[in-house]
Amino acid sequence: MMKIGIAGTGGIGYASAAWLAHAGHEVKVWSPGGQGAAALRDAPLQAEGVLQASVRVGVAADAADLARDAEVLLIAVPVNGHKNVMDQLLPHLRSGQTVIVSSMASLSALYLYEQARQRGADITVAGFGTTVLTARRSGPAQVRIMTRRSELGVATLPAARSEQALALCRTLFGELFVPQANCLAATLTNINPVAHGPLALFNWTRIERAENWPQYHYMTPTVAGVILKLDAERLALASAFGLQVRTIEEHFAKSFGTTTPTLAEIAAELHAKRGGPPGPTDINTRFLAEDMPYGLAFCEVLGAMAGVPTPATRTLVQMASMVLDRDLAAENDLIAALGLRGETLAGLQKRVSA
Repeated sequence: MMKIGIAGTGGIGYASAAWLAHAGHEVKVWSPGGQGAAALRDAPLQAEGVLQASVRVGVAADAADLARDAEVLLIAVPVNGHKNVMDQLLPHLRSGQTVIVSSMASLSALYLYEQARQRGADITVAGFGTTVLTARRSGPAQVRIMTRRSELGVATLPAARSEQALALCRTLFGELFVPQANCLAATLTNINPVAHGPLALFNWTRIERAENWPQYHYMTPTVAGVILKLDAERLALASAFGLQVRTIEEHFAKSFGTTTPTLAEIAAELHAKRGGPPGPTDINTRFLAEDMPYGLAFCEVLGAMAGVPTPATRTLVQMASMVLDRDLAAENDLIAALGLRGETLAGLQKRVSA
């Protein structure tokens, strides 16, 4: 049994809490927004889907309470909340703790590691390229867990503790983990920004009208073609930094067991198998508000650093900014905090491989 603190009470936070508590660990959750876990003070957490369970979890009052006794901390909030949550946790982290970032984007794991070291806390940070589970909250104390991935990359800071971090992750969630070269590789493994941007922009009227639209059914050949252009730039960026990451088609095959070769065929296969998931119906969807600043705009900065053209990426960020009437690239609070615009390719390679 381990003592585990989870920052985040959305679908992934609840799903992770249910999974870990069901395995016998002592789990406490914290809602950075305030009252997200209030129902769990009086009721068990109910999980359905891949895991059928009713478990009791603790509720932390604040970041200090969450970190106080935890051996492992799991950050399970949208990436646009990573810096804020990390800044609240940092004063309470202590040497010997492991912090799992699920899932990482814009090198948020590097930000946490460097800031903790500056404060004298010798922590280990494990960054996932995406989440172990896919899930949605279905009530104040309920979560539906749709899938558990069959393979997931994990990167560790410092790199010398990779084997220990890998063993820990396997103990908590199973044997699905494979090591990544570094946290930049884990960041570039996340295909959500590549897929979500075109899906949202080319189905925007459906989102505005709050229509019921199954995502994979509307990943038409034309939309899939735009996604592939973005994916080609993501792969080129990885190559420029000496990394190799899997293609979006390989991602779907590993995550969901698809067998068809092209992205459009994969979308049709998934729609036939799963009938969903439903696309967003809120104009503040994370498909733009999170994935554009912290995914594609971040890739633009990497492209400038490495001398890799990213015209499709830049166009999607500009389109999303125009649709929302916001400068989405400016909303990424990690780019400046990490000093990425003044960084060199060699300098960043050294930092992510510390």
